[in-house]
Amino acid sequence: MEFFNNHTKLFITAFLLFAGLTLLVCIIPALNNQSNNAPLPMAVPLSDMAIKGKGVFIANGCVGCHTQQVRNVDMDKVWGERPSIAADYADIHRTDFWRNTATLMGTERTGPDLTSIGTRQPSKEWQLPHLFNPRILIKESIMPAYPWMFEIKDKAQPGDVVVNIPEEYLGGRKGKVIAKAEALELLAYLQSLKQTKLPSASPQPAFLYGKVGEESDAKPGATKELNGGMLYTNNCQSCHQQNGEGLKGAFPPLKGSKVVTAEDPELLVNIIMNGYTGREKEGYPAMPPIGTNNRLKAEEISAIMNHERTSWGNSAKKVTVDEVKKLMEKVKVKAK
Repeated sequence: MEFFNNHTKLFITAFLLFAGLTLLVCIIPALNNQSNNAPLPMAVPLSDMAIKGKGVFIANGCVGCHTQQVRNVDMDKVWGERPSIAADYADIHRTDFWRNTATLMGTERTGPDLTSIGTRQPSKEWQLPHLFNPRILIKESIMPAYPWMFEIKDKAQPGDVVVNIPEEYLGGRKGKVIAKAEALELLAYLQSLKQTKLPSASPQPAFLYGKVGEESDAKPGATKELNGGMLYTNNCQSCHQQNGEGLKGAFPPLKGSKVVTAEDPELLVNIIMNGYTGREKEGYPAMPPIGTNNRLKAEEISAIMNHERTSWGNSAKKVTVDEVKKLMEKVKVKAK
């Protein structure tokens, strides 16, 4: 009992116990991890602008709704080419001596995972309107708007980044919407988020727990018909919109598009798999290779194409999975 009545001995013992546990549980394992993991050879450090953008990301609480970790489960395939590994985070350092906001892996996925958003959606013509008001592009979005990252000017000045915002989202105000420095910094950070490719000799981590027996209801030899509308929603709608009319001045319409309804669907398959830059002179941004980035199968691409070719007044002939498979091989050779 004398020990417990001696405050000096009690506090010193408690402090030494705490320090010892901290050393054993936190510091030594952290040093061990640091020595055993190194950045991947092709990893690209954040630029100065992207580092500032990371600060904007933190300050606005984005990590509360967005993760940056692709788990090794089948349902996470949509967020990256492979599950995340320790080396993906090895070159991320403390913000400063007092703040350890190094990795922003997050704990909740209210919004999409951002591990590879710089690959999935690199376009500033999409990202900036989405920051101004997400409902411009995704009607059902619950993400808050960040209009204070922008200003409205009567006339754009040299060097200003003008953002295409529909008039109905300006609240009656007139003028050009200009992205402020913090919006451009956040954009740079989002564009920098890309999964680094593993060295060719390294084994590719596998996604686990895929659905078993999902084809059991299909008849023998029959091809299961996928929901093209749902696949379009997940992969294309954020730019081309639910009505297929796109966003004026930002994303071209698919409704009435000659490319979509063409007798020969090769160009459409090529655009889906390899992206497209053919309309940049008209003010449209380059389209990323959605099919390649999202690892879409021939069955999924044919379902999306058939939805686009038969919706919004389009009345083109449907394509088959076999046709799409052959065209995918053909445009793959062309891309090389």
